[in-house]
Amino acid sequence: MTEAILFDLDDTLVVEEPAAAAAFLATAHVAARRYPVDPAELARTARTRARDLWRAGPAHAYGEDTIGMSSWEALWCRWEGDTAEVRACREWAAGYRAQAWRAALAEHHIVDPALAELLGERFGIERRLRHEAFADARPALDALRRTHALALVTNGASCLQREKLAGCGLTETDFDAVVISGDLGTAKPDAAIFAHALDRLGVTAADAVMVGDSFERDIRGAHAAGIRGIWLNRDGAQPAPEPNGHLEIAALTELAPLIRGSTSG
Repeated sequence: MTEAILFDLDDTLVVEEPAAAAAFLATAHVAARRYPVDPAELARTARTRARDLWRAGPAHAYGEDTIGMSSWEALWCRWEGDTAEVRACREWAAGYRAQAWRAALAEHHIVDPALAELLGERFGIERRLRHEAFADARPALDALRRTHALALVTNGASCLQREKLAGCGLTETDFDAVVISGDLGTAKPDAAIFAHALDRLGVTAADAVMVGDSFERDIRGAHAAGIRGIWLNRDGAQPAPEPNGHLEIAALTELAPLIRGSTSG
């Protein structure tokens, strides 16, 4: 019997990757008003250079390997907190934001450090203008919270994930537990983060399901923790052959009938 539902946040309940791509493009348009550069090409270059710098930088081991953040999230995260790891990321990120755009501009034969600084700050502004929950998120949560315990299980810095949640009009009170990798020091697909969510809800793995868009992090991770997975495949990607027993939906509107059918069966 399904008693609890665990939800991923990014690209499950809230729009993440498309919002980041739009923010890169909007920021690149600022440069295009000053120099003859294709904003779409500059946006792609900035995203690539940001990823390269992120992977080569000192924050990567904690930011991506430990708590599961992406390079574009690091570009606008405020890194709020007092742990040594968060302080180090905060200090490094101040230069990273401008450096990513400086490297991107240079690839397009533009040398303008002041503009790079401006674009580094502008990206965060543009990304914050694009907080958006999927249209099916609120109805799904409202329909299921009356009958099930709900948890949010998400990777990323604590301050950033909470900012996304609030910015999209969702709240922590929509869930019985909010579990963020940045608070724990471990990220999906590690079974430990799922186990922590189950403990917070007071349920067993057999009585829970995990809903998420990432087959690797959400579905395989949940499976390793003994939790059934429901893969949210909005884009119609080719289904993965394992783990066996997972379910698949194309939208969150399918979730409540599926859960109720599974529970009644």
